Amino acid sequence: MASPTETLEFQAETRQLLQLVIHSIYSNKDIFLRELISNASDALDKLRLESLTDTGLAVDTSDLHISLEVDQEARTLTVRDNGIGMTRDDVVDLIGTIAKSGTAGLLAKIKEAKDAEAAQSLIGQFGVGFYSAFMVADKVTLRTRRAGTEQGTTWESDGEGTYTVAQADGLPVGTSVTLHLKPADTEDGLGDYLAARKIRQIVKQYSDFIRWPIRMAAEPVAANTDAGDAAADGPETLNSMKALWARPRSEVTEAEYSEFYQQISHDWRPPAETVHMRAEGTFEYEALLFVPAHAPFDLFSRDAKRGVQLYVKRVFIMDDCDALMPDYLRFVKGVVDAHDLSLNVSREILQHDRQITAVRRRLVKKVLTALKTMQTAKADAYAELWEQFGRVIKEGLIEDRDNADALLELVRAASTNDPEQATTLREYVARMKDGQDTIYYLTGENRQTVESSPHMEAFAAKGYEVLILTDPVDEVWTDQVPAFDGHRFQSIAKGQVDLDHDADADAEAKAEKAQRDKDFADLLGWLQTTLGEHVKQVRLSTRLTTSAACLVGDAHDLTPTLEKMYRAMGQELPPVKRILELNPGHPLVTALHQAHRAKPDDPALADTAELVHGSALLAEGGDLPDPARFTRLLTDRLSRTL
Repeated sequence: MASPTETLEFQAETRQLLQLVIHSIYSNKDIFLRELISNASDALDKLRLESLTDTGLAVDTSDLHISLEVDQEARTLTVRDNGIGMTRDDVVDLIGTIAKSGTAGLLAKIKEAKDAEAAQSLIGQFGVGFYSAFMVADKVTLRTRRAGTEQGTTWESDGEGTYTVAQADGLPVGTSVTLHLKPADTEDGLGDYLAARKIRQIVKQYSDFIRWPIRMAAEPVAANTDAGDAAADGPETLNSMKALWARPRSEVTEAEYSEFYQQISHDWRPPAETVHMRAEGTFEYEALLFVPAHAPFDLFSRDAKRGVQLYVKRVFIMDDCDALMPDYLRFVKGVVDAHDLSLNVSREILQHDRQITAVRRRLVKKVLTALKTMQTAKADAYAELWEQFGRVIKEGLIEDRDNADALLELVRAASTNDPEQATTLREYVARMKDGQDTIYYLTGENRQTVESSPHMEAFAAKGYEVLILTDPVDEVWTDQVPAFDGHRFQSIAKGQVDLDHDADADAEAKAEKAQRDKDFADLLGWLQTTLGEHVKQVRLSTRLTTSAACLVGDAHDLTPTLEKMYRAMGQELPPVKRILELNPGHPLVTALHQAHRAKPDDPALADTAELVHGSALLAEGGDLPDPARFTRLLTDRLSRTL
């Protein structure tokens, strides 16, 4: 030693902060190795940069690497790098970050914010990440020498009351951190960090994409019975260093993208689309995202995990990072590597970070743009993709109003235009009739039910195209999205329908309609009174051509299907009364009109009214309020006709 060892004592509040770092911030003790490797990687980056900017710095950068060394007898694990190294002052400033004075105020703020949550903001500072070593070690020894200097420094502490700093001779350039490990304790989350298998697992999970090789002496291998045990040739490199997202897109092949996608998604099929992007400026990051070709089995499971992983400078931080991708794009897989986040940033911090919010917005726009490009350039592949994920993507029309226009461009729906091929909204608008300014649609359980609905009759007769929407989410978004490209959405099962877009409609036809309304006024009033428990209004229909009656809602009423959905979720709703529309040209309605005019007090008319209402309810796939009574009325009426 070139000078005597100097022993320094932690201040009281610093000891409290150190205990908080060791026992509260990190939920997984394996993280210590990630932190030390990240520090070593930063040191290698700094040496590489300084060697380029300082021509007088005589250092060898031909084999920059990180070494992990295990000593089973001494129970030590050493993390060594040949990076920039530190001077004595650097050690005190960096390693001693939390040993500085003035921490009392910081500690008070942390306690006010419930300790660990606020302490997260400290992670990423060299000092705090370094001190995570005390979760697994009784004592930590650091030896370092800075490039361009001759004198080295040793730092040592047991993480309790004191630490020592001394000068040291003969040290190589770089830094080594030696951990005197505690015994393995599975109950306390302490793994066997002397086991090569455990070390490989931690490196693979957290540090696989670090740009510098992470090496460890290979385990002895059995040669033959005569020769005994022999060591494998050379050290073993534990990490792949293949961070595709950090390479220019022009340098990555489709095969490499596909291989990487399969690695992170565990999907044996290639992705449908790839999004590779880099952002520079105040907040730098790279992203490599994939749109799968097939939906995972748990796409609609409440416990399903997201597919985007978060890295910081190639160091793995967390899986299924929900702050980076909205729920309606939960099927997107990939990696986002942020340069300016701390290593142990929490989910809570991410959710309120303005920079992360900005990253999320840009990622979403990139994915939606990629899907739009796919829709145009690879129509058949996009049609298959929509079959897999369309129901999920449409959730974005409810959740993400900022991107509603882009999402509407992606929507594909069945329609009456083609019994086989779905249509986009843009294609629907291009086919609209002259004078039509509304996008007509009808929701239902399946195509057959929708196509056979009485509400379709007038639209089919006059050749108006109707979208057939059969996903549960369609019941919601169609009420919340006002229009597409200036054309409002209208359910043909709601409100009044006027398919005569001629402003100069025949005056004689208008007069005929007015006279018909007058003729049926008494019947409509009587039906309103008789069926008042079930309907809010009875009126003549302009949407029926062959059916006797149908039920419609007011423009802002809940649909029957949506009512069922809410009730299934435990939300009690007052019953929504609907409007009964009658077809004045149907023989049943004509006969009922004549019978009511002849004998308005005939009790059998009330039974007929119930049958008309029940038939309309069944025609749209609804549930009868009293099926037994309806069956009895129908049976009695049929028996009289035989």
